[in-house]
Amino acid sequence: QVQLVESGGGTVQAGGSLRLSCAASGSISGIDDMQWYRQVPGKQRELVASITNSGRTNYADSVKGRFTISRDNAKNTVYLQMNSLKPEDTSVYYCAAEIITRPYGRGYIQEDYWGQGTQVTVSS
Repeated sequence: QVQLVESGGGTVQAGGSLRLSCAASGSISGIDDMQWYRQVPGKQRELVASITNSGRTNYADSVKGRFTISRDNAKNTVYLQMNSLKPEDTSVYYCAAEIITRPYGRGYIQEDYWGQGTQVTVSS
């Protein structure tokens, strides 16, 4: 069974930094794109950053120059380094990944998996 487990959330003052991690585990044959999303109650989930398995990255305009997404393919882990945090970055952050598995007796399949979410709070 595949799982994504996030860590690294917390409370920080404006201008501070946090680093989120998300590790995938289970019977994984490969991982394509990995992403970080965030969601505030009552609002739509927002794509923050994404990274392909070759390392190409993309960012939301609101975090460009402040956040950096990276991944360690050997560890099946994606990171989000968040610098110069602002109160408006306060949210629950979720990781997501396109994970390839090969269930017994079947061919390779790709499915989207999500982490449980981690709270990031930035105080002013």
